[in-house]
Amino acid sequence: MNILLATDGSTFSDAAATFLTCFGFKEKDTIHLFHVVSTVPYEDDFRQQVLQAIRKFSPKILNACEECIKNTKATIVKDEVQGTPEDEIVKKAAEIDADLIVMGARGVKGMKSVFLGSVTRAVAALTDRPLLVTKPSPEVSGRPLKVLFATDGSGAAEATAAVLASLPFPPGSELTILTIAWSAVADIPERYAMEINDTMKTELAKIRLAESEGGKKIIDQAKAQVAGNFTAVHGLIKGGDPTMEVLKTADEVKADLVAIGSRGLKGVKGMLGSVSRRVLGRALCTVLIGKERTTND
Repeated sequence: MNILLATDGSTFSDAAATFLTCFGFKEKDTIHLFHVVSTVPYEDDFRQQVLQAIRKFSPKILNACEECIKNTKATIVKDEVQGTPEDEIVKKAAEIDADLIVMGARGVKGMKSVFLGSVTRAVAALTDRPLLVTKPSPEVSGRPLKVLFATDGSGAAEATAAVLASLPFPPGSELTILTIAWSAVADIPERYAMEINDTMKTELAKIRLAESEGGKKIIDQAKAQVAGNFTAVHGLIKGGDPTMEVLKTADEVKADLVAIGSRGLKGVKGMLGSVSRRVLGRALCTVLIGKERTTND
């Protein structure tokens, strides 16, 4: 794999680097440690002084990040540029043809929430590459991972499955595949259910059976793509609000990683879908956002 690990020298970036040590990367894999020196909003001599001061710490930032992943067998490459962080990260990912961008999200002690930060949010919206955002969470190195893969059978979901299939998960890792069955009869209020006649009940039963069978097909499709990478694979079909069900299930299975595709809008580069955006912002564990590669038609 070709991975771009963006670091700003924070403990959250170091945590993202540490998370990568969970995986069994080999020498053929490459992890690019990438630091962006932000553009300084001055045009006089003071600007150069500030830049020199900032750049003095860049090697330390990259070396500290390298120290966090010293146990990996992957080839490490270090690079630094000056510019707008989100733009440079997206540009670098395209330049090296990254299979995955990795960044760390910031947490607030004592609060059950995670703040992505403006750069992470911007990269999530701008890039057409898969993005792994690590969250402050219990230590995961050296043990199997529990992964929740939320899929709707779309092209974005297939792209996410492809990333899961290519990551060298530690032995013993477990996967739960979740699909949310959209119900054609969900809008019928419970209090009117008694008014449905026998003929309608039969038709509704057929609809629900078709929905269930559709969900099973989606799960079987996902299993075919990723099952070989996990010791155990479970399938779940749920109904309800997709965001809430994904977050709730992640909590129930004690997921270390939630994987979900971002459909976006056709023709709009990297646009982040509403469900994936909400899951990325609200999930307390690490989140992998898969995307279909955009084309310039």
